[in-house]
Amino acid sequence: MLQNIRDNSTGWISKTIIGLIVVLLSFTGFEAILSSTSNTNNAAKVNGEDITLNELAEAKNLQRRQLLQQLGEDFDANLIDDALLTEAALNGLIARKLLVQAADQADIVFSDAAVDQFILLAPEFQVDGRFNADRFDQVIRQMGYSRMQFRQMIAQEMRTGQLRTGVAGSAFVTEQEAQAFAQLERQTRDFSMYSIAPDLDQVAVPSEELEAYYNEHTTEFMTPEQVVVSYIELKKEAFFDQVEVDEQQLKELYEAEIANLSEQRRAAHILIEVSDEVSDEQALLQAEQAIERLAAGEDFAVLAQELSGDIGSAQQGGDLGFAAPGVYEPEFEEALYALEKEQVSQPVRTAYGWHVIKLMDVRVADIPSFASLEEKLTQRLKAQQVEQRFVEAVKDLESVAYESADLQQPASELNLEIKVSEPFGRDGAEGLFSNRYVLEAAFSTEVLEEGANSMAIELDPDTTIVLRVKEHHRPEPIEFADVREQIQAQLIAQRAIEHAKSRGEALLASLQQGKAENDIDWRTVEAATRDLSSVDPEVLQALFKMPKPEADAPQFAGLSLGSGDYVLLQLTGVNDAAEPLASEELAQYKQVLASRAGQVDFNALMQQLEMDAKIERY
Repeated sequence: MLQNIRDNSTGWISKTIIGLIVVLLSFTGFEAILSSTSNTNNAAKVNGEDITLNELAEAKNLQRRQLLQQLGEDFDANLIDDALLTEAALNGLIARKLLVQAADQADIVFSDAAVDQFILLAPEFQVDGRFNADRFDQVIRQMGYSRMQFRQMIAQEMRTGQLRTGVAGSAFVTEQEAQAFAQLERQTRDFSMYSIAPDLDQVAVPSEELEAYYNEHTTEFMTPEQVVVSYIELKKEAFFDQVEVDEQQLKELYEAEIANLSEQRRAAHILIEVSDEVSDEQALLQAEQAIERLAAGEDFAVLAQELSGDIGSAQQGGDLGFAAPGVYEPEFEEALYALEKEQVSQPVRTAYGWHVIKLMDVRVADIPSFASLEEKLTQRLKAQQVEQRFVEAVKDLESVAYESADLQQPASELNLEIKVSEPFGRDGAEGLFSNRYVLEAAFSTEVLEEGANSMAIELDPDTTIVLRVKEHHRPEPIEFADVREQIQAQLIAQRAIEHAKSRGEALLASLQQGKAENDIDWRTVEAATRDLSSVDPEVLQALFKMPKPEADAPQFAGLSLGSGDYVLLQLTGVNDAAEPLASEELAQYKQVLASRAGQVDFNALMQQLEMDAKIERY
C-alpha cells in the first residue's frame, strides 16, 4: 500500500486525494481546522486554563526519571509504556490544575517573604548550614527552572499544600471509634485447618483423551511467529572524529563562560516588617533607632536576634550568607552593592518592610584560566557540531530509507553496515530487540506485510536505526508427539486439583451437617492474628470473614488456594482484646485513623472537583 502511494504520489491518485480534501472542506468549512490548530500546542484544557504540551513533556520526563531511580540502573527504560506514562502524567497535571484553581477560589495566599523564607531555609540550597546562591542556581537549573519560575512553583506548592492540609487535617476520630477499630484489629481466633493437596499419582489420562484435547486446542500449540530483520544503525559517537574546533571559537566560548562569573557578597540584615499592627512610619522609625544603637557600639548580630522580623536569619544574627547578583530585591541589592565591607546602610524599603543592611564580606570571583577550561570547552563545541550533524544525518537516513526498496542505498550513502538479527517474536528478545518501538515497527503492517523499510526509530538520544524484515516465520502447528507430555502434565494437574476440591467440598458438607470425620488430621492454631506469618494470607483472610461460632458448635468453611490445595477451616473461638487501649496507643490509633479519613476526604474533594470541571483532552 505505502509503496503504491509512493510510486503514484505525483500521478492521478494524489490528484484524487487532493480533490476529496477540497470537497470535504466545502462541507465542513474551515472552522473545524481552525479550532483544532488552535490547540496544537496544548495537551488539555481545565476550566478554560491550558495545559501545554511542553508541561506534559516535562511531567513525563520527571516521572520517567523517578521510575528509573526506583527501579535501579539495570532496569531497561524501553520497557516503560509511553502511552501509560503519558496518561499518568496528564492525569497528574489535570489534578494539580484543579487543586490550584480550588486554592484560588479559597483565597489561599502566601506572601513573597514566606516564599523567600522557605527557599532560604531549604537544606537543598544550603552549604555548611547557610543559603548558598550558587547551589540554589545549580539545583533549579538541573530541574529546568528559572528563578522566577521556581518561585512561582514553590508558591503554588505552598498554597495547594495548605488546601490539602486544611481538608485532610480536619478529619477526626472519636475515642469510641478508635477503641472499636483496635478491638477488631487486635482480635485473635482459635481454629484448625486441614489441607488436601492434589495427588498427581492418583490421576491417569488415557492416550485418546490427550489426542482429543490436542485436536480441540490446536491453536494453543503453535510455533511462535518470528521475524529476522536487517537493520542499519546510526550512532552519534561516530561523528566526533569528523568535527574540528578552531581556536577563535574556543576563545569566544571562554569569554562567554567567564562573563557569567561574578563576585558574591555576604549580607546580614535587620528586617522591620510593615503590617496591620506596625505602620510604615513606625517601621522606619524602628529601623533608624536600630542604626543609632549600632552607631553607639551595639553588636549587629545581637540586635538582629532582638529586632529582626526575618525569623530564619535572625537566629543567625541576621546573616544571609554569600549570594550573587539577582538573588535579592532590586532595592536591597542596590543598597548592598553600594556598601564597603563592615559598613551598615541607611534604612532600605522593600516589599517586606524596612531593612538595615550590613556588608559582612566580599568573595571575589575565581576566574579559571583558559588552559584549565580548554578541554571542557572543546568537548562542548564538538558536541554542538556533532549534534547538528547527527540531526541532519537522521533526516537523511529517514528520507533515503523511505525512498529505497531495500537498505543497500541508505547504508551505502551514509557509510553504514547492514546487520542481521537472530529470529525474535512479538515478545522481543535481548538487547536491541527488547525495545518496544523496534518490535512495533518490525511487526507493523507496512514492514511485515508490505515489505517496506521502517521509519527511523530512536532507541535513545544517541542512536537511531532503520530496519526491514528479511524473513517471516509464520506460526505453524506443533506435532502432537512434541507436546504430548506437556498436555498430559497439564490435564493430570487440572484433574488432580478438581479431585482435591471435590473431596474437600464433600468433607465440608459433611462437617456442616454435624457429622464427625475421624480421618481428618487437623492442624490447630490458637490465638491467630490477622498478620500471622506462619499461615497463608488467603487462609487468614477467609478465617477472619467467618461468623463467630456458637457455644460448642464450631463454624466450618473451605477454600481453594492458588497452589491448587483445598483447605478446610474449623473456627472454634473468637478472642477479643483483654484490655482497652492505653492512652498512648489510643492516641496513635486516633492519629492513624484520622489520617486515613482525611485522605478519604481529600480524595472525595478531588473527585468532586473533577466532576464539576470542564476538562478537554486533545
